[in-house]
Amino acid sequence: WGSCQMLTIKGINTAVGQEQQVGMKEKQVLEDSEMHLARRDTEALFQEQPESGNQYLEDTLLRSYLKTHLPPKVLEEVHQDLEMFGNRLLTKIQPLSWECELNPPVFRQFDAWGRRVDHIHTCSAWRRMKEISAEEGLIAEAYEKRYSNWSRLYQAVKLYLFSSSSGGFSCPLAMTDGAAKVIESLGIPGSLKNAFDRLTSRDPQKFWTSGQWMTERRGGSDVANGTETVARKQPDGTYRLYGFKWFTSAADSDTALTLARIADAEGQCTQGSRGLSLFFLRVRDEEGKLNNIQVQRLKDKLGTRQMATAELWLQGARAELISAEGRGVAAISNMLNITRIHNVIGAVASMRRMISLSRDYACKRVAFGKLLKDHPLHMQTIARMEVQVRGAFLLLMDVVRLLGLAETNLASEQEQLLLRLLIPVAKLYTGKQASAVAVEAMESFGGQGYMEDTGLPVILRDALVLSIWEGTTNILSLDVLRSLAKSQGQVMAVFLSTVQKKLELASGTEELSPAVQRAREAIGSLQQFMAATGSERALTMELAARDFSYSLARIYTGRALLMEHAARPGASPTDIGAALRWCHQELCPVAAEAARGSYGDGAALQDSALVLGSS
Repeated sequence: WGSCQMLTIKGINTAVGQEQQVGMKEKQVLEDSEMHLARRDTEALFQEQPESGNQYLEDTLLRSYLKTHLPPKVLEEVHQDLEMFGNRLLTKIQPLSWECELNPPVFRQFDAWGRRVDHIHTCSAWRRMKEISAEEGLIAEAYEKRYSNWSRLYQAVKLYLFSSSSGGFSCPLAMTDGAAKVIESLGIPGSLKNAFDRLTSRDPQKFWTSGQWMTERRGGSDVANGTETVARKQPDGTYRLYGFKWFTSAADSDTALTLARIADAEGQCTQGSRGLSLFFLRVRDEEGKLNNIQVQRLKDKLGTRQMATAELWLQGARAELISAEGRGVAAISNMLNITRIHNVIGAVASMRRMISLSRDYACKRVAFGKLLKDHPLHMQTIARMEVQVRGAFLLLMDVVRLLGLAETNLASEQEQLLLRLLIPVAKLYTGKQASAVAVEAMESFGGQGYMEDTGLPVILRDALVLSIWEGTTNILSLDVLRSLAKSQGQVMAVFLSTVQKKLELASGTEELSPAVQRAREAIGSLQQFMAATGSERALTMELAARDFSYSLARIYTGRALLMEHAARPGASPTDIGAALRWCHQELCPVAAEAARGSYGDGAALQDSALVLGSS
């Protein structure tokens, strides 16, 4: 080959036969260069991961609320349990949550030999969540009533802490709680005693979960016209159900409550809501075989992928009539109230989780030469989200406080009316808040917020359903109007009276005077709107329903709750600041929109022309 033979290595020429020492040095340089380039090509972005500790201990608003409201002995007991639960969430439950996300349910319709099995396989982490739910008494706590009227609030606190680490298991718990509530409201008849005991059990081996099968092909909210399922009475007094359930969440549950129309001797069914009755059924028999139910498919959802949601054919499913015939809607209303409250719990928990991570990240991430927490605009953005979640949290706590009073027969008539109003108001408002906060908080992480393996996108996806499930914003806004009409004005009188009383307490705190003034102006605007509208203009109120409901939520949350919390002895500057900031927003959007003519004559036609004319 000769001493002048040349080799080209990565653009560097060396002559074979030249001095070995020079060749060895050059070879080392080349190897180092190649190694460095390889690392640069494959090296991942490195940032400090945002983390949270014990959720209970880190949640100062939660702890201050409990200290303010719970009797000392109750507080002492629940504090110990919540601290232990917080540690369990951090060390045991959060890893299970991520496992549920990575291993969604799988549907197997046939076995290897062609037999139809309709098996929904869930991962071991999902099944473990069910056991943990029983062990922690996440349903049982509300029904044991160890702490009288405070038991429901205590249960809600545990569910709030559990929600963002539950891997989606909060949804079956909501329906399980709702089913237990329905059975309890019926007096726990003997035929349902075993079911009630299992739905509220602390024993993982006995604990059952329940589904809520209401949505059919024609839609979910309009059950009066959308329910096609037929119930045929059997000689033994049970019923066989025939129909198609379009959207059944937690399809792996043990039991379900469902609506159906009872067929008479000629096979005819009464239409409308008067024809609907409520039924209880076991999903599987003792051998694990489906109760004459076929699974058509699992839903391919944007979020809550950890949970099996299915389309089901009922082909003679054996069921028990548990309501009076034709009174199914009234009977299941207790379930809807509970599941809507659970929806609020999930919304508030989602917001708290995102803001906690955003706050921690701001203390670790360096950009433009300093930590994010040292950038005023960044902290202003997080502060605005913090105000939203604080208001939502206090609204949630007030709803479950009132529910606890109602369940122990300690609620006055006024408190029961207020609870009836606040449940749809809280659900619709916090559902929208959760989506907005999730989007804003995701942005606070920059590009990392968009990466699946950070676990942040799943929080956003799961939050988006909160304004849809258990009644969309518009449906619930109309429900608010129905509660006003049904009470013939009593609900609004109670609402205004409650707000005024709480405002009087806040007026004694000088720092809150600007917020008190804004709140008084908002109340005046609301009253003027209602007086001007009157009861005869139904279309105006329907057009205003959403803005009206938002106004109730903002006024009650700011005026009655945030200011009340800020006016208590020992309130922190943060409490006062949150109340002041809440009142910076438009507290009565319905009055503002009315002044712009949004609900005036021809407004509905203009809206239709704007939408349909653009197609």
